[in-house]
Amino acid sequence: MSFGRGRPSVVVLNVGGTRYSLAREGLKDFPLRRVSRLHGCVSERDVLEVCDDYDRERNEYFFDRHAEAFGFIMLYVRHGHLRFVPRMCELSFYNEMVYWGLECSHLDYCCQRRLDDRMSDTYTCYSAEECAAPGGGTAQEGSSPTAPPPGGDKKWLERMRRTFEEPTSSLAAQILAMVSIVFVIISMVVLCASTMPEWRAAQNQSMEEQSRYTAESMREPSGIIEAICIGWFTAECIVRFIVSKNKCEFVKRPLNIIDLLAITPYYISVLVTVFTGENSQLQRAGVTLRVLRMMRIFWVIKLARHFIGLQTLGLTLKRCYREMVMLLIFVCVAMAIFSALSQLLEHGLKLGKPNEGYASIPAACWWVIISMTTVGYGDVCPVTIPGRILGGICVVSGIVLLALPITFIYHSFVQCYHELKFRSARYSRSLSAEFLN
Repeated sequence: MSFGRGRPSVVVLNVGGTRYSLAREGLKDFPLRRVSRLHGCVSERDVLEVCDDYDRERNEYFFDRHAEAFGFIMLYVRHGHLRFVPRMCELSFYNEMVYWGLECSHLDYCCQRRLDDRMSDTYTCYSAEECAAPGGGTAQEGSSPTAPPPGGDKKWLERMRRTFEEPTSSLAAQILAMVSIVFVIISMVVLCASTMPEWRAAQNQSMEEQSRYTAESMREPSGIIEAICIGWFTAECIVRFIVSKNKCEFVKRPLNIIDLLAITPYYISVLVTVFTGENSQLQRAGVTLRVLRMMRIFWVIKLARHFIGLQTLGLTLKRCYREMVMLLIFVCVAMAIFSALSQLLEHGLKLGKPNEGYASIPAACWWVIISMTTVGYGDVCPVTIPGRILGGICVVSGIVLLALPITFIYHSFVQCYHELKFRSARYSRSLSAEFLN
């Protein structure tokens, strides 16, 4: 049965009893993802996966959804503004938006604020009701995202996966997360202490010897502690890879890539040390080894697995990359303008004694960036009256330019935080159910 050839050029959408006529060719690029999926349906089975019912004779698609809410969504399709339906729950309207393929960012600014406040208020009631349910379950059987799949082996693998991936899913997961945090903290303390002169004096090593891997340095307390931490992180990464559902997706995840970047330099350094020994000619790679060793600082990002705050930050940056790029463009344009003008006023026109801090436009860029961000180190500052006036304009412009994209980033941050809190609350329901049984 083909829905693409010999079919009427007009399709009818029946949403809650309200009928809408649309051109079939217009479905392909329709702003609502669920409606646009109808264009690619090639069988009646595909159609029924998108809508609730289908009348072949009248070429009419039925959707059992809120008619008034869809009317407001169609106003967004026509005019580009999406607002809440009066006297309708914000969360109910948001569910309608998600069903049709829209997101919170499509709402107007005022409605986004209302939705954020509503979700914040609902989270408290939601988490209390979830925790009060018998056995940590929900009102609907089988709706919990933490329910393990049937089967002994699959159940064991799912339990192991949740233990390593979700720190709040069980008591064992929380203990494992705490141990991992302790190893991260120990590793960071040793890394920071190893750069202190007092530490090097206690180890009786010179600056050059401390900065490269040698057989003796690996047998010292700091080397032993580093090896133990690396061993723990390596074992944790291998186990998480083994129990993961999709190995390709596991490798593509940002946090897993960071784990590899933090672990791999140690083994590369050990291999280089084993093959070069104390050969002075081959030890010219010492600079590279120092860079690789300093990459252990990426272990701090491993804490994002265990803290919702860091997860929220990463998810916000992922969703707001357009706003971040826009912010960088604002800053770069302002730097180009103000650096050129400041170099001209302070050095190029020679109104007085040339200010060497503005000898070139690239040198003036340093002054522009610390002025726009209101840091103001004071190492470079204008001395002429026109330069000081320009400096005041630069500071005020920086405050305005940096504040413009912040509102978008703020709303995305709030939304990401609520999403992660909801997920964490659901996994916390089974904290003691499985392992105490």
